[in-house]
Amino acid sequence: MFLRKIKNRSGSSSVQIISKASGRYKVLKTIGSSSTEQELQKLWFLGKQEIEKLSAQSALFVSEKDTLVEQVMNSLGNASIRTVGPELIFGKIYDHIGFQVIEQEMFRHLVISRLAFPLSKLKTVDYLYRYQGVQLDIDAVYRFLDKLNSSLKAQVEQVAFTHTKKILENNLSVVFYDMTTLYFEASDEDDLRKTGFSKDGKHQHPQIYLGLLVGLGGYAIGYEIFEGSIYEGHTLIPFLEKAAAKFNLGKPIVIADAGLLSMGNLAELTQRNYQYIIGARLKSESKTIKQKILSTSWEEGHVVNIKKDDGTKLVVAFSNNRAAKDQHNRQRGLQRLEKQIKAGRLTKSNINNKGYNKYLKMQGKITIEIDYEKFKADKLWDGLKGYITNTQLGAKQVIENYKNLWHIENAFRMSKTDLRIRPIYHRLRHRIEAHVCISFTAYCIYKELERVLYKEKSTLSIKKAAELTHNMYEITFTLPESKHTQSKLLKMDDLQTELYQIVQKNF
Repeated sequence: MFLRKIKNRSGSSSVQIISKASGRYKVLKTIGSSSTEQELQKLWFLGKQEIEKLSAQSALFVSEKDTLVEQVMNSLGNASIRTVGPELIFGKIYDHIGFQVIEQEMFRHLVISRLAFPLSKLKTVDYLYRYQGVQLDIDAVYRFLDKLNSSLKAQVEQVAFTHTKKILENNLSVVFYDMTTLYFEASDEDDLRKTGFSKDGKHQHPQIYLGLLVGLGGYAIGYEIFEGSIYEGHTLIPFLEKAAAKFNLGKPIVIADAGLLSMGNLAELTQRNYQYIIGARLKSESKTIKQKILSTSWEEGHVVNIKKDDGTKLVVAFSNNRAAKDQHNRQRGLQRLEKQIKAGRLTKSNINNKGYNKYLKMQGKITIEIDYEKFKADKLWDGLKGYITNTQLGAKQVIENYKNLWHIENAFRMSKTDLRIRPIYHRLRHRIEAHVCISFTAYCIYKELERVLYKEKSTLSIKKAAELTHNMYEITFTLPESKHTQSKLLKMDDLQTELYQIVQKNF
């Protein structure tokens, strides 16, 4: 006898027990069917139990011990098997970071579920009931979300900040700030969700801005939500001042990308005694500075310091890898424009400075053409990257500090893809805020798991680790004689064991 998984016309799969006799296969029993991998894993496990039972029945002599085992097996059902991996792994880290001080069991369930199975709230309720035996009422969940942000956000951020201070050994002399857009599937705007410039290219969708502040390594400090139509440059100072008041940050060096570069921001940062390193827009510099940059003989690793009239310093560096990437991106952008022109999809309204549309020009009154001279002129800037700073740091230190900004970009990537913070289907402001708060908490746990996996030199990625938790099971059974109920963690495979041992060792 053996188990077989077969695909059904409906799209689900069935688990069957098959026997072979006289060269023929026969279906002895269908254990059940499902369209989810987790349920199929349970059915497979129950199928193995059934094979053992059928094999035991065919034995000539059955020992007393075998009879007791059979009685235990007969008492088992789907409800006897529970998925415990998410709680074993993520729940342990949740407590270690300090989130257990939040005395809301529903918050814990929603955060851990987002780490293991980032689903809609309705599907999360279904998952918790079917796989973990936790019964939540969807209306109760929505009522909880309505008050979550106002009651828990400050506490969540304080826990995250305290943990970050501990990991970084109180070294918060440098912080990193960035923003991203989160779009909504609904088409209606309101006071929070506004149509604006989208970094995701979803300009037609209502959106919000999410600002995130992290320390070295990408460890979370705090976050804020802004209406979708705001200019991101106007968020930096209010965010920093609010964070400084909440966390007693003092005046760390602030590192941000060129999207937050404006004369007003730099002047206000200086006025408020902040030091900063911000990505520069080299082509927007003065004619004198641009001439100095273009007259330099650039080669791999070459760095130039240029003092500006306002007392700040412009650091410019060249990289062959960046030059190749810039050229590739320009060429790809040009090809896309050529294809659109050929298809007749471009009009006068497309002539602007957004992306590679800057290469478009009007020929006569109605013809749209590509300005190839402008395209060729841009080649002079390939490989160059600039940084504006008012610090006394050397050029190499400025560049090295700015390079750490990728951690915050990675934070957004993890939140958007691994935790699926987007797309967002919520419509009400407080539920949107609650959704982001849950995802922020989940990110803190994800980041801590990433840290210990790296520390233990594990080859597991955090994404793979999350997948491994899906099939960590616990079985509950009643002993036939004593009638005592016991629970036992089922044997894990090698990768699951590695993950479990790392978490037990570090937390």
